[in-house]
Amino acid sequence: MGGLSSFQTDRPRLCRELLWDSFLQAPEKKKMAEAHQAVGFQFTVRPDGVDLKLSQEVIKNIYLSGVTAWKKKAIQFKNGILTGVYPASPSSWLIVVIAMMSSLYTYIDPSLGMIEAIKENLPYKDCMSVQTRAVLSAILFATGLWLFFIYLMRYTLKALLSYHGWIFESHGKMSRATKLWLSLVKMFSGRRPLLYSFQAALPRLPVPRVDDTVQKYLESVRPLLDSEQYNQMEILANGFKETEAAQLQRYLILKSWWATNYVSDWWEEYIYLRSRSPIMVNSNFYIMDLLYVTPTHRQAARAGNVVHAMLQYRRKLERGEHVPLRALGIVPMCSTQMERMFNTTRIPGIETDIVQHLTDRKHLIVYHKGRFFKVWLYTGGRHLLPSELETQFQRILNDKSEPQPGELKLAALTAGDRVPWARARIKYFSHGLNKVSLDAIESAAFFLTLDEEPQGYDPAKDNSLDIYAKSLLHGKCYDRWFDKSFTLISYPNGKMGVNIEHSWADAPIVGHMWEYVLATDCFHLGYTEEGHCKGDVNRGLPCPTRLQWQISAECQDVIETSYLLARQLADDVDFHGHLFSEFGKGLIKKCRTSPDAFIQLALQLAQFRDQGVFCLTYESSMTRMFRDGRTETVRSCTSEAVAFVRAMEDPRSTNAHRLALFQRAAEKHQNMYRLAMTGSGIDRHLFCLYIVSKYLGVESPFLKKVLSEPWKLSTSQTPQQQLNLVDINKFPKYVGAGGGFGPVADDGYGVSYIIVGENLITFHISSKFSSPDTDSGRFGQHIWKAMIDIQALFKLENNKRMVENGKCVHLEHLKKLM
Repeated sequence: MGGLSSFQTDRPRLCRELLWDSFLQAPEKKKMAEAHQAVGFQFTVRPDGVDLKLSQEVIKNIYLSGVTAWKKKAIQFKNGILTGVYPASPSSWLIVVIAMMSSLYTYIDPSLGMIEAIKENLPYKDCMSVQTRAVLSAILFATGLWLFFIYLMRYTLKALLSYHGWIFESHGKMSRATKLWLSLVKMFSGRRPLLYSFQAALPRLPVPRVDDTVQKYLESVRPLLDSEQYNQMEILANGFKETEAAQLQRYLILKSWWATNYVSDWWEEYIYLRSRSPIMVNSNFYIMDLLYVTPTHRQAARAGNVVHAMLQYRRKLERGEHVPLRALGIVPMCSTQMERMFNTTRIPGIETDIVQHLTDRKHLIVYHKGRFFKVWLYTGGRHLLPSELETQFQRILNDKSEPQPGELKLAALTAGDRVPWARARIKYFSHGLNKVSLDAIESAAFFLTLDEEPQGYDPAKDNSLDIYAKSLLHGKCYDRWFDKSFTLISYPNGKMGVNIEHSWADAPIVGHMWEYVLATDCFHLGYTEEGHCKGDVNRGLPCPTRLQWQISAECQDVIETSYLLARQLADDVDFHGHLFSEFGKGLIKKCRTSPDAFIQLALQLAQFRDQGVFCLTYESSMTRMFRDGRTETVRSCTSEAVAFVRAMEDPRSTNAHRLALFQRAAEKHQNMYRLAMTGSGIDRHLFCLYIVSKYLGVESPFLKKVLSEPWKLSTSQTPQQQLNLVDINKFPKYVGAGGGFGPVADDGYGVSYIIVGENLITFHISSKFSSPDTDSGRFGQHIWKAMIDIQALFKLENNKRMVENGKCVHLEHLKKLM
């Protein structure tokens, strides 16, 4: 409705702009024809009536749009049926019906009398012949039997997927029980599943036992507290278990029975939507473009291909045609978060925001040099082609018009505190022209910024990755619409990037889309030799239209206040990007160690060298093996990790001792990660118990203490090659640079890393200039040194083994000679 009302209100102005554009660009002979097409119809009032003339082009486009809409509905209906009956198929219903019908003529009753009972109790049976009643009864019984088997298979699959023993087995080793389990999962998973086929079969996230969670929590904080502090925490924990825990746990178990996931809705609401601080830097995150490759240096062309690839992805998403992600290629992951990727906006509120998701949005909003443009994404019932999108974006780049009063920094409202933005939205943008334009932005498929300054990784510049990351994370604080599900950012040198609002989904979800888009852009759509999009140039498209604003001086003051706050926040971000290319996943795996555990222990060593103390460490783990699952926390600073780090810093410690402690710490980390993935983590359970306590008005000193602890080191791994669309070994330059986020604590670090191929790890490190204790560049150097030092442990041990093996061979040779 937002897009339609915008078109209706702007229509006279739209027609004038289209007519003017056609007169400027078209040859003299085509001016009048293009003007007629732009207007769509003309009418003349005569004494004998009204003479109405319709444009054939407009009628054709309306017809094609209608055909496309009905075709889309038919495909969605068909895929909805396929998903609804999965793991069976509609054809299996026909087989069961034929089998039941055949029994009527073989005098064999597989229904054990149920068909006869149905036949005798059919309504209006007196109006039907005996043969008709028999056939109808057989069909009804067959349908019921078919539905029973569907639910039986679905709940059997759900029971199978509740088994997680496979994830705790050693890498490369698989027990007979797990092999049998995998075979059964394959058998009950059906063939050619669609994106949402497994949703009904995914198990619910289990609620851990309070005793287990509290015990794991105490174990996690033991290396961070002295004896007195730990004893006090133990007293609080035991008091919690003996008093309020049982009541809170009962309510939480009740919720887990009722809701599909006992965590996700509260996590979205209380962690994201109820936060009143700026979401820029504090919540939003970013993803970069390809690291080494820029397919074209033409800004409009690159944006045209990428937007078209996104529209292809959205079409498959709406139809549910993407292949569901599966661990080991077998165990399905939840796809719920993908539903709100497009057509979604975070709407500010006084006490809490809401996430508004619309369907079938046909336009996008483009920001360039302080102006907002509306670009239609369809023509004649189809997506605009890449060459057509390039034309539209080039028109915007060529537009020399000036921003309207207050328009330049308008988007800064989305970068500041949420309450002033919510009040401004009610006061200044809830009526008239401003409402129409704001509706156009909030109802758009997504938001595109055509930036003015080139960005990207440049090996010749030391801080190019740093500047690129800050541009994606916050830009100028007024040139991204931070409330949109994502803002696509296009740079003049052809580089791209994405800024993502965090409440609706987590990084792997957007990473899935971004991998598809980059692969489609580079390997399917391509460019001409001149760097333009392939395809014919269509000059007859309606031009993009400017959004119109009437922003008062008072509203401009609110915008400026929000901008100054956002600018202060952005300027405080200290960012450092580091490409670690000395070794990568390939060498780490040869050491028989998990790459993630290796990196996490390197981060602990770097943290201790940087700060001189250990701190509470957050690593994000996914829980998408459960219905509506999002994330869980892995507390990486364990007693085993602390012992290893202290040994590394102790010159008296031997290499063998350090290596043994490393392997013990790595094994502990892997086990904790597996527990988090399988619903046995610590923090989400404690968080939900805390929310229940607030609803019940129960004061819990233990939960209050736990939820107030700062995460001074927050880490996350960006997934790579979820789709396997590009063979990195064949195209080693076509790798992504990953993404990052702002620091979680004012005096801490935020570290995101991506393991790229076999020989590269990219680190994105953030902190705040205002903290005298942190320095992102310094921390990056500590990470580099920690990685090298840990790898040296294995190198020294391997050299020692080689020497010992060499001595043994030499002795055997001497014995033979004697």
